Amino acid sequence: MDSVNLDFMIPTVVWGTGNIGRASIRAVDAHPALELTGVLVHDPAKVGRDAAALAGIDGELGVAATEDVEAVMAAGPRAVVYAASGDIRPAEALADIVRAVRAGAVVVTPALYALYDQRNAPVELREPVLAAVAEGGGSLFVSGVDPGWGNDILPLLISGLGTTVDAVRCQEIFDYSTYDQPDSVRYLVGMGQPMDYQPPMLAPSVPTMVWGGQVRLIARGLGVELDEIRETLERRPLEETVTTRAMGEFEVGTQGAVRFEVQGIVDGEPRIVVEHVTRIHASCAPDWPMPPSGDGAHKVIIEGRPRIEVSVEATDEGENRSAGGNATAVGRLVGAIDWLVDAKPGLYDALDVPLRPATGKLGRSAR
Repeated sequence: MDSVNLDFMIPTVVWGTGNIGRASIRAVDAHPALELTGVLVHDPAKVGRDAAALAGIDGELGVAATEDVEAVMAAGPRAVVYAASGDIRPAEALADIVRAVRAGAVVVTPALYALYDQRNAPVELREPVLAAVAEGGGSLFVSGVDPGWGNDILPLLISGLGTTVDAVRCQEIFDYSTYDQPDSVRYLVGMGQPMDYQPPMLAPSVPTMVWGGQVRLIARGLGVELDEIRETLERRPLEETVTTRAMGEFEVGTQGAVRFEVQGIVDGEPRIVVEHVTRIHASCAPDWPMPPSGDGAHKVIIEGRPRIEVSVEATDEGENRSAGGNATAVGRLVGAIDWLVDAKPGLYDALDVPLRPATGKLGRSAR
């Protein structure tokens, strides 16, 4: 079993302080091998604020947020948690990440979906990162929840408990009114939009772009060849206007629920499936799968002998399931930093980077 190297603290920067960034500051502060040395922000109103205040931690961490990327990178951080969004600014996110890798930092991020399965990533994404690794000696590991541990290491781990495996299904079942990112929910996913609106995230081939890499990772882990990857999509309108606690009103007749699958076809059958069931209110599409409890869960179902079903429900920031999911993504990424620092420079994926016990963290929490 790997142990945490406490001979030195790893100087670590958190870049971005939104949903992922807040959790990242807390995770870096709680990690026994990491030292928070910088916080980068884009919002001028956050400049000068202590990192603790931005992360919801009591007291002070003694690290003031700054928008001066040049100064932070000149200080030579050994690791960067890139928590800024890549959903609507992928080119900018790639440029930032390449800059940090070229400076010799280990970078962990959920921002670039295509690099989750880095071996099959488009050359225009992969080559700049590999060039930066060669030039500066840094590393990059891209992962998250879903896509992320919910459909790579978790299903592969659980599959090892089976005598035979007929199919693997990974599900995210969530009420998106808990997801504090209105633009993504309303415009990328299309909740509350007319049914003839084309949500960018649901356009043909986009789900495969985002989740196809996860299907390929599972196939690689199981040692099977895919015939192809297919998509399915269903959308349902709201049958009545609903008012949500965090995201306001969604009108009757607009999109209220989405269900899609990204299917890995093996010998003509969908054997590896990533499924999303997303609602803006529990009243919409009640016949679709529901979470075991609360507002959401991630599930893995191994069809075979025995049949195995595992549900993961995480909460954070006031019992919020979406915040809990974000925190698990951050835990996976931040928990990999010391392993990556000890590994050779490179571009890594979830099958390369082990998920390890929380060594040194029992009873330890962010201040």
